[in-house]
Amino acid sequence: MNAMLALSRAVDRLNEAVGKATIWLVLVVVVISAGNAVFRYAADWSSNGLLEIQWYLFSAIFLLCAGYVLKKNEHIRIDVIFGRFSARTQNWIDVFGFLVFMLPMVTMTLWLSWPVFMNAWHSGEMSANPGGLVRWPVRLLLPVGFFLLLLQGLSELVKRLAFLSGNGPNPLQAEKGPSAEQELVEIIRKHQVAPEVADIVGMADDMVRDKGKPGSRS
Repeated sequence: MNAMLALSRAVDRLNEAVGKATIWLVLVVVVISAGNAVFRYAADWSSNGLLEIQWYLFSAIFLLCAGYVLKKNEHIRIDVIFGRFSARTQNWIDVFGFLVFMLPMVTMTLWLSWPVFMNAWHSGEMSANPGGLVRWPVRLLLPVGFFLLLLQGLSELVKRLAFLSGNGPNPLQAEKGPSAEQELVEIIRKHQVAPEVADIVGMADDMVRDKGKPGSRS
């Protein structure tokens, strides 16, 4: 179990590093989107390449951060009765979910997505839009993102089994510290990059937290 926990911690560090690095793509997407809009209306000029790079970067944020979000236990849960169970029962439910649903689905998606990337790589697939981008980088995001998610799923499974066997803390307890959105705000303000973006992200995080409070209206 100690060796498995050591591997779990290594996977956690990997996805933590990938997630925190990928956070910067949010700022890049905002800058590209704003710049493209300014040029489109001020100079009557636009580019399909700029539009597509926004889609690519959004895909990168979504896929590369999937494992990081799982590590933070921040994926959406429809909690009807889950929260009423004991910590051990909750972890057993997660073990069942990982083994029966999550890990098989991620493995199948990884297996099916790799040939799609290889086909795009060998054929030099390009966008059908004039001025569009080459397609293989965005095709590669799918297997890479799901590989990171698979590793994190195995890590989370190990942590739950460790808790159930008395060899580790409860992994479902919320981590103390700032949320991912708050971390992004602090990073932007620390480096004094686009402070207005930090304000927007901060307001969005506050709105999400307010909606999650008891008695709030959606």
